[in-house]
Amino acid sequence: MSQLKSEIAAIVAAEGPISVERFMALALGHPRHGYYMTRDPFGRAGDFITAPEVSQMFGELVGLWVASVWQTMGAPGKLRLVELGPGRGTLMADLLRAGRVLPGFSEAVDVHLVETSPVLRAAQKASLAGRVAALHWHDRVEDLPPGPAIIVANEFFDALPVRQFVRQGGVWRERLVGLGADGRLVFGLAAESEPRLTQQAGEGAVLEVPLVGHGIVRALAQRLAADGGALLAIDYGHLATAPGDTLQAMKNHKPVDPLAEPGEADLTAHVDFAALGRAALAAGAVLQGPVTQRVFLEALGLGARADRLQRSGSPDQARAIAGQRERLVEGGRTGMGELFKVMAVTHPDLPMLPGFDRLTTPAEASGEEP
Repeated sequence: MSQLKSEIAAIVAAEGPISVERFMALALGHPRHGYYMTRDPFGRAGDFITAPEVSQMFGELVGLWVASVWQTMGAPGKLRLVELGPGRGTLMADLLRAGRVLPGFSEAVDVHLVETSPVLRAAQKASLAGRVAALHWHDRVEDLPPGPAIIVANEFFDALPVRQFVRQGGVWRERLVGLGADGRLVFGLAAESEPRLTQQAGEGAVLEVPLVGHGIVRALAQRLAADGGALLAIDYGHLATAPGDTLQAMKNHKPVDPLAEPGEADLTAHVDFAALGRAALAAGAVLQGPVTQRVFLEALGLGARADRLQRSGSPDQARAIAGQRERLVEGGRTGMGELFKVMAVTHPDLPMLPGFDRLTTPAEASGEEP
């Protein structure tokens, strides 16, 4: 049994079963044994590959989007350029390189990275050395300094802990993590029901509630509504709040039991974009999108960028670029182009931004935040 699994088992033995939310928080962020605290999980040698690792084109297009939004904001002389969960720093490096095409952008940006992992902070420092005058790291979004900001979050919200509830006997009961007779970690249900959940669903349905994500989006939306700017969120998930068990664990690019190896496998849950959008609107910001990653990247000129790179490279490089382009916009239930969604949360004065086709203000929103 791993050290973290032993610690979680000891917590359960002493305090009783814990929520899925707390289990995820420990598995991913435990200060000594948490998954993100002890390793670089990205790339073929890790457990998963993100879009910035697939192709430089992804980061370049995001960089052009950020620079365009800065210009739309009136090109402020000081901009907080923030990335949440920056991985190895690959996306930020490509973003900054592309942003140089707009005069004044590089001089205006002040780069802030929200990252808790010491391993990944070191990788980010190496990737971004010499690209900006200074880098600033923060453990929490609440620690970010005030001022106009553009915030990028690629595959950040999927790694935030969620609570899970199961429909049983016509009521919702929280799913918990406890100990089985053999000492293994197992799922169970709370004895008490959760009366605040009123959604109707069939017996055995699972409902995921991203309270941590709600809080972060609400805080960022309040900041953007007051100080100006935009949040660009790119992640895999669904457009409408609906029951479904999406908790998954990945190790060596293969799915594993979420409870089997806490701290040794990546844990994620699909992002409920509708729920996050409601949180942003309730805080006074404007919502643009969500749209699929395919729609967003193609609207930003992915095809033209790929064609240009293909013409400037060798035949082998051209084939590789064509494959990268296809992977970024691939359709189907598991293709990145359809599974991944893109959403912007903005100050109310900003117009429709590149890549989006609809805008929702707080006054136009319907329904209440759960």
